[in-house]
Amino acid sequence: MIISVASGKGGTGKTTVSTNLAASLDRAVQLLDCDVEEPNCHLFLNPEWSISETMTTFVPQIDESKCTFCGMCADICRFRALVILKDTTLTFSSLCHSCKGCQVVCPTGAIREDQRELGTLEVGRRNGIELVHGRLRIGEAMAPPLIRKVRSLAKPDGDVIIDAPPGTSCPMIAAIRDTDFVLLVTEPTPFGLHDLELAVEAVRVLGVPHGLIINRSDLGNRDVWDYARNQDVPILMEIPFDRALAEVYSRGELIVEAFPEWKERFARLWDTVVSQSERQRREGAGL
Repeated sequence: MIISVASGKGGTGKTTVSTNLAASLDRAVQLLDCDVEEPNCHLFLNPEWSISETMTTFVPQIDESKCTFCGMCADICRFRALVILKDTTLTFSSLCHSCKGCQVVCPTGAIREDQRELGTLEVGRRNGIELVHGRLRIGEAMAPPLIRKVRSLAKPDGDVIIDAPPGTSCPMIAAIRDTDFVLLVTEPTPFGLHDLELAVEAVRVLGVPHGLIINRSDLGNRDVWDYARNQDVPILMEIPFDRALAEVYSRGELIVEAFPEWKERFARLWDTVVSQSERQRREGAGL
């Protein structure tokens, strides 16, 4: 199973769910922190790091001795990373999305491969959990290429949890695409409901089975529950606004290690996700 934990906004408790779900399983599991702009799963796991690599991505370099300035490379680039002038080609590497379309269409082979640094990829371990995360280079605008690098290390024959970036833009989509299930974490406030609606819409466009976790469930109003019922989004867990839980979180500790009853709840959550994934896929296939 590959389970993504996502939210329409930051601060809902997404990382709390991701780390405690991983720690509740009494077997090896991978946790991929794809919030590469601000990874924080490591603050709760304190892993021993074993790998740290600089990640790069393709950007075009023009060999003007071969370039005929035909403009085909600029025409195919949706992000205007290449501009053809009368007798020169300008490249803007920060705009490049590394699709290599320019290299494919160039009729003279004038586009060579250059590299742009994305950031750092790190791998560490703690108590059967393998943590993989990326740290986006300061000034780098493109998070999805580094997210894809992190996701490429997912083990196809194991259980994987992905801590996705908040929001519903390209980084979140890159993290949750082609996963088996998305756990959407929200809070019962007007802001939480608004962003949950956007997140549910994005997940449904991708066709990924999904369910809901309501954090700080004893605050706010009941609008989130009404929305979930009307939209047939299953609520899989409610986490109350509890001082004892908040104190554990504020110390950078795991709830499932401080309170055994919560380890059982998170372990049951995994089993529920597995059954929900199978049910929703059957229903989606009309079986």
